Amino acid sequence: MTTNKKLQIVVGSRNPVKLKATEEAFTRVFPNFEIAVEGVSVPSGVAEQPMSDYETKAGAVARVRAVQDLRPDAHFWVGLEGGLETIDHQLWCMAWAVVMSAERKGEARAAAFPLPQELKVLIEQGNELGAADDLLFGRVNSKQQDGTVGILTRGAITRLEYYVHPLVMALIPVINSELSFAA
Repeated sequence: MTTNKKLQIVVGSRNPVKLKATEEAFTRVFPNFEIAVEGVSVPSGVAEQPMSDYETKAGAVARVRAVQDLRPDAHFWVGLEGGLETIDHQLWCMAWAVVMSAERKGEARAAAFPLPQELKVLIEQGNELGAADDLLFGRVNSKQQDGTVGILTRGAITRLEYYVHPLVMALIPVINSELSFAA
């Protein structure tokens, strides 16, 4: 389908999974638009492996602000950050999606899921989750493929799919501009 309506979206990452998830989410929400996604490497301003829900969200927000400064002419700016948090001695994985337009900001968190103790030990030894996955499961660069969620669900939910849902939910304030959302 050809259309003259085009949306330029800039993502604060060059990770192909994050770029494809952004394209998929925006295509679902804006089916009558041509979606153009650009990835830009920007710092998250947080640890390479965020270790709290708060730090993970802060990383996504920092990525959005950084790409907005670099590409102010885009229609939307996106930050995605995966992180971990210990709750009751269990290490949990989650991700935050932040989407900004010139008028609105939306945020949403992906579903959290528990990590096995074998991954927790590797992370406590200083490994980032993607590196820990590669070590434990004999993989190479799994975070740019199916990711932890894909490995642990045996492909039932891929990292791509895991990011699409919070991105769509982060667009709720944007597509419901007639409603009030907290800033």
